[in-house]
Amino acid sequence: MEWLHNVLGLLTGGAILLFEFTGVGVIVVAGVMGIAGCIRHDPRTRLRLAKGMALGLEFKLGSEILRTVIVREFQEILLVGAIIVLRAALTLLIHWEIKTEERAAKTDMSA
Repeated sequence: MEWLHNVLGLLTGGAILLFEFTGVGVIVVAGVMGIAGCIRHDPRTRLRLAKGMALGLEFKLGSEILRTVIVREFQEILLVGAIIVLRAALTLLIHWEIKTEERAAKTDMSA
């Protein structure tokens, strides 16, 4: 049974790293594209940047959820739980901003 626990730890650790790197990569690419959009004065820059940030945060949130599988102490669970709550709140805030920006874009197009 110990080997099964080790396999689970390795698999979970690898998945956490993959999700972390993917989330950071998505956020970096969205940021660079946001800078380029600002330079070009593209009116859709905020919406695209917010969508990129939201996607990156979803990957980071997935890694934190996986992290709950391998924690061993209650204090670690509390820390991971707090991180999950903060990232979920950020994601909700960004999704709200995306909806607001999309409504504003539709209003601008129809006017």
